[in-house]
Amino acid sequence: MSLLVVGSVALDTVETPFGRAKDVLGGSAIHFSASASLFTPVQLVGVVGDDYPLDKLRFLEDRGVDLAGLARAAGESFRWSGIYRYDMSTAETLETRLGVFADFKPHIPASFRSAEHVLLANIDPVLQLEVLDQVSSPRFVACDTMNFWIDGKRDELLQLLTRVDLLFANDAEVRQLSRETNLVRAARWVQRQGPNCVVIKKGEHGAVLFTPESVFFMPGYPLEEVFDPTGAGDCFAGGFMGYLARAGEITEAELRRAMVYGSAMGSFAVERFSLERLRDLTLGEIDDRVRRFRMMTEFEIPVSADVGG
Repeated sequence: MSLLVVGSVALDTVETPFGRAKDVLGGSAIHFSASASLFTPVQLVGVVGDDYPLDKLRFLEDRGVDLAGLARAAGESFRWSGIYRYDMSTAETLETRLGVFADFKPHIPASFRSAEHVLLANIDPVLQLEVLDQVSSPRFVACDTMNFWIDGKRDELLQLLTRVDLLFANDAEVRQLSRETNLVRAARWVQRQGPNCVVIKKGEHGAVLFTPESVFFMPGYPLEEVFDPTGAGDCFAGGFMGYLARAGEITEAELRRAMVYGSAMGSFAVERFSLERLRDLTLGEIDDRVRRFRMMTEFEIPVSADVGG
């Protein structure tokens, strides 16, 4: 099943208590693709400058990521630098240089326009809408957003929500968007705007899936060492959407399984800087972590005649 992602392609410089990585692969589309391509072929649309080391993306091509939609423009690539202190849940941005990404206008190649699954990564909702105008009849569309767009382009974002099936957002973003303090009411408000499903990301504390039928909570995987949280949410989305595309159907059961695979991919991503952990990750390792998730969350409730009595 075809899976299209449209988003940023960047070079990151990241510092954490465990080290520093300079000009490493980053951006929402790259993190997503590195994760999703372990499950299904990916079509990537983005832009880089003439300074971008395209040879470093060869491992993604070898894994089935089609870069025909990656445009190259004269100028500097999008660059971000940040530092994580001992609270690894939040980065302090030191510098953001948009470069050629500031003028990014997504052009979807003809061969990508029949994609069945689409992830609109965190970019201007006006551009996300333009992408949807270029794809023919996707079966499942998910989008991501952030506080900047919620604050500055709320009307456009609300228009986008009428055309998507699922919203990925963190708990602060969902509260800001819905103007509800309670997460359950906030998620239900989002669903009334259009998406059937909402995934609320809670970082190391896991994620919550809201569907029309139920609420499903997935805990974060307990790790002894977290080296670099950059892009973990995009890797979560990659695991989620990659699994769904491979499964070929959108059911309550498959959405829950997608949550497990998304959580597994997010947990692998933070174990090293940038994409280093995902570069050599195997399906066997993924399946093993999924089994561990099942062992962590599985329990039985004994039936008692006194229950409710």
